Amino acid sequence: MAGTMTSAGQGYGHGGVPVSGPAPGYAGLRVGDQDRERVVEHVQAAYAEGRLDRVEFDDRLERAMTARVHGDLIPIMNELYGTQPVRPAFQPPATSQAAYGHHGHLGRRGGDTGADRLGAAAAHMLSLAGLPILGPLVMMLTAGKTSPYIRAHSVEALNFQLTLIAATIVLAITVVGVVLTPLLWIGGVVLSVIGGVAAMGDGDFRYPLTLRLVK
Repeated sequence: MAGTMTSAGQGYGHGGVPVSGPAPGYAGLRVGDQDRERVVEHVQAAYAEGRLDRVEFDDRLERAMTARVHGDLIPIMNELYGTQPVRPAFQPPATSQAAYGHHGHLGRRGGDTGADRLGAAAAHMLSLAGLPILGPLVMMLTAGKTSPYIRAHSVEALNFQLTLIAATIVLAITVVGVVLTPLLWIGGVVLSVIGGVAAMGDGDFRYPLTLRLVK
């Protein structure tokens, strides 16, 4: 995260480096997926460096993934980097487009390992195995907890499958639904394959005409 303030005026900047500067009430602002994912990256790095044990890692990871406002994320960063200001001025919150796609999903930087890319692809492709909702949901709740890249693709796949099923239910009560429903599912299969290929290629993917109910 580029910069977030605590209620006392302390905050964290690029790379989790604390910054200083007045920003009253900022800690109460809601966070987005990219804010949570950036903090998760710092938690993962701290664990990989041996600065956290498994219990500490799981605790901070859970807190980061369930954060609702910036005030929930600030203590995690302070625990990792301390609270002493080393920058002269506050920098407003922003995320790099080099790290995230245009829609807030992880871009080409996201799939750092082959396991990340494989897991993200599975979130899309499991629908072909008869698990349109359960597949991406399980990936989101398991591997998605430690990999922001897998979570981003799992959430996108899950939202698409929920939209597809909702559209099928609506079409079932119409005459044209008899014709459109098979075409709809064929299109869903094609898009799932495309999503899986995009994930394996370490890229972002957005399904068209999708209700994004899960964040």
